[in-house]
Amino acid sequence: MARNRHGSAVIEFPNELEIVITREFDAPIGLVFDVLTKPEHVRRWGATPPDQVTECSIDLRVGGSYHSSFVTEDGTVCSFSGTYLEVEPPVRTVQTWLFNGWPDAEAVETMELHEGDGVTTLTWRLAFRDKAGRDHMTRFDGQQESLDEMEDILRSLLDRNRA
Repeated sequence: MARNRHGSAVIEFPNELEIVITREFDAPIGLVFDVLTKPEHVRRWGATPPDQVTECSIDLRVGGSYHSSFVTEDGTVCSFSGTYLEVEPPVRTVQTWLFNGWPDAEAVETMELHEGDGVTTLTWRLAFRDKAGRDHMTRFDGQQESLDEMEDILRSLLDRNRA
C-alpha cells in the first residue's frame, strides 16, 4: 500500500432514501473483502476509539446473519445486525441493516468492490425503507475513522505477507 488515503472517503446522498460512501484502498480485492467480512478484522474497525467492539459474529452466506455490538465511552451499548441476501466473494454482499438505536431505520446495505491497477474501490450503499429512516443518517461520526482503520489493517496484512 503506497499511498495514505486517510480521510478520503466520499459520502453522497443521491436521493432522499440512499447514502453512498466510496473509498479506495491500495490492496487486492480479496484482501479488502476479507477485512470487510471476517470477524477478526471487523472487531478492529467496527467501532471508533474510545468505543470498543464487544461482540462480532458473521455467518457469511445467503440467509446467514451478522451481529456486532460496541460500548461507547459513556457505557451505552449499540449494535448492528442483519441477514445476508446476496454473497458474491470477493465482489459483493447485500444484507439487511438494523441499528438498535434507530429501530425505525431499516435499510438494505450493499458493499461492492472493484479492482483496477492494484487499487480496490469500495462502494458502500445504504438504501432506507423510508425518508424518516434515512433522516437519522445526517452525521457520520466514525465512518471516516473506520475506513481509515481498514486501511491500516490492510497495510499491516500486506506488510506481514511481504516479510
